[in-house]
Amino acid sequence: MGGGTVGAVGERVRWGILATGGIAATFTADLVDLPDAEVVAVASRKPDSAKAFAERFGIPRAYGDWASLAADEDVDVVYVATPHSAHRAAAGLCLEAGRNVLLEKPFTLNAREAGELVGLARRHDRFLMEAMWTYCNPLVRQLADLVRDGAIGEVRTLQADFGLNAPVSPAHRLRDPAQGGGALLDLGVYPVSFAHLLLGEPASVTAAATLSDEGVDLQTGALLSWENGALAQLHCSIVGGTSTSAYITGSGGRIDVPYGFFFPDHFVLHREGRDPETFKADPAAGPRDSLKHEAREVMRAVRTGETESPLVPLDGTLAVMRTLDAIRSRIGVRYPGEE
Repeated sequence: MGGGTVGAVGERVRWGILATGGIAATFTADLVDLPDAEVVAVASRKPDSAKAFAERFGIPRAYGDWASLAADEDVDVVYVATPHSAHRAAAGLCLEAGRNVLLEKPFTLNAREAGELVGLARRHDRFLMEAMWTYCNPLVRQLADLVRDGAIGEVRTLQADFGLNAPVSPAHRLRDPAQGGGALLDLGVYPVSFAHLLLGEPASVTAAATLSDEGVDLQTGALLSWENGALAQLHCSIVGGTSTSAYITGSGGRIDVPYGFFFPDHFVLHREGRDPETFKADPAAGPRDSLKHEAREVMRAVRTGETESPLVPLDGTLAVMRTLDAIRSRIGVRYPGEE
């Protein structure tokens, strides 16, 4: 296999990891569990971090810069897990060097940067996907199919929240504007993406937020509306733990998704005139193994020569970024360098 062309089904896909933080470690731990995945290189701007990460996971090559990883012809796919303020630069470097890319969420700081990356991927004929693992979760896919098939009738309302109590310092990435801090991009991307999955891009957006002294959102509430009359109430927070649940109500019933709606182990379908139905994740599928589902989808698509995943299409990612931009515009959050 070469850096841009992957071989037949069953042949190992060789991964490079760009960044060495917590989510990179979690994803890499899942990758090394997959028999058809091989992690061959890791890169960090801090050589010692790359070396320590490589030793931890048995990775043969550790680079002290991003460009060396991007140029490595033995890498089939690069997983980019930098802070999202660096996503445009890191993923762009890899795409221009001919690598396929799985890019952590949120995809970029804004829709403009997202469009630039999608343009690069399409010009270089390389695979690119946002790491929206929720979309790859089998139970979430089943839920979406039920909604599309009319199990609860026409969707009227959707509610979803994701909040953590994160008492971090102003220098922490969650509160640093230079790193794209705030609740919306870090946590709010989940409820926004969930609403997009079931309803598509909204026609209008309103929002309010509590801002920090640094100018990032500590908590945000958004109301999205669609031309068919559907509404979504979404909330995210880094100053209080929430139920992290979701509810979808339709003209003929509702679906309740408990804690961890973005990687649920079950949900309950209520239909008028029927007993509630509980849908559970297949134990063999690993309901909490959404990162593995995501990795499998990337490898499947790359092996078959696809440049994007039908589960996480690039046009859908661009639409989510437009909605996040609209929310930020309403709450008055702008990041350094944005026009």
